[in-house]
Amino acid sequence: MEARENGGNVRAVVQRVSQAQVDVAGQTVGAIGRGLCVLLSVGEGDGEADLRYIVDKLAGLRIFADDAGKMNLDVTQVAGAVLLISQFTLHGDARRGKRPGFTAAMVPDQARLWVDRCAQALRALQIPVQQGSFGADMQVALTNDGPVTILLDSHKTF
Repeated sequence: MEARENGGNVRAVVQRVSQAQVDVAGQTVGAIGRGLCVLLSVGEGDGEADLRYIVDKLAGLRIFADDAGKMNLDVTQVAGAVLLISQFTLHGDARRGKRPGFTAAMVPDQARLWVDRCAQALRALQIPVQQGSFGADMQVALTNDGPVTILLDSHKTF
């Protein structure tokens, strides 16, 4: 599904991992083995098409190796999981000055709902999902497998 022409954009940094976990105040709140660690930021003005684009990409992204060693398998085909972590700083704009601005990020109360909707949509596709704690000071630890890191943007700017 195509993303909208106007408004915000959902951004994600996707890392193929052999394991990942997120801790808050010294306690693990989410952890996975093989799968995807996804840092997700929702932009002001995002719509249903933006969310659907990201969910479809995450579910179908073929970045896991098949028997021939080629990246041909998606997270469901390797019985993987997703660790989904909200990270509004992906909408940081540092083009001017040295302090980034975050006005393009969706306001927190709305963004929390969108992140939860993303997790629910992935679970509806039978993908196990763990989440960080929205708005918390989180520590993320992972083993990037490959390394493989993909940037996604619902407006396809990269």
